[in-house]
Amino acid sequence: MPGHETDASATGTPAGPAPVPGDALVVVDVQHDFVSGALAVPHGDDVIAPLNRAVEAFRQRGLPVIASRDWHPPDHCSFAAQRGPWPAHCVAGSPGAEFAGGLRLPPGTVVVSKATHPGEEAYSAFAGTSLDEVLRARGISRLFVGGLATDYCVINTVRDALARGFAVTVLSDAVRPVDVHPGDGARAEDEMRRTGARFTTTASVVGTPPDRQH
Repeated sequence: MPGHETDASATGTPAGPAPVPGDALVVVDVQHDFVSGALAVPHGDDVIAPLNRAVEAFRQRGLPVIASRDWHPPDHCSFAAQRGPWPAHCVAGSPGAEFAGGLRLPPGTVVVSKATHPGEEAYSAFAGTSLDEVLRARGISRLFVGGLATDYCVINTVRDALARGFAVTVLSDAVRPVDVHPGDGARAEDEMRRTGARFTTTASVVGTPPDRQH
């Protein structure tokens, strides 16, 4: 269980969920089109408040905040017009590709743009980007991950992070699924747990939100 490790030195992973040096927050694809636009995730806006709390905790500790985004060309292969599975969304430079209103990313946030080539899909924030190099250059060993959507870009980012040797903690109250097929989100969470990701809440990481302290 998060917060109950007793042999952190054996794995090189810090004990407990609280962010410490060597940790980074990865905010996955919290963009207008995924919150309220062309490809809106059901209840996608629910992730904004917990992510803002996590962002502030990392900012206060001087730890890296990384935000990934789809940054598609107009003829991207994932679009229905190109026989892909999705409506056109997050076209580079469009309002739909902007980070969602209300998401408070601090100065110095590292922005990772993915799926930037017409013929290449990229659900993972690591796919075709410099994210791995950025993390290693900063001495990062553990990622806290939240964003959209659980069953697509979040799970693929977590898979790639684990495969690269990073420890991963998923913020369970800061992810939401598409659930194209009912239960996809739950199955994605199960897979992430099986492959080594831990799950916790933002309250466990950063403390109880102010409006719930009394």
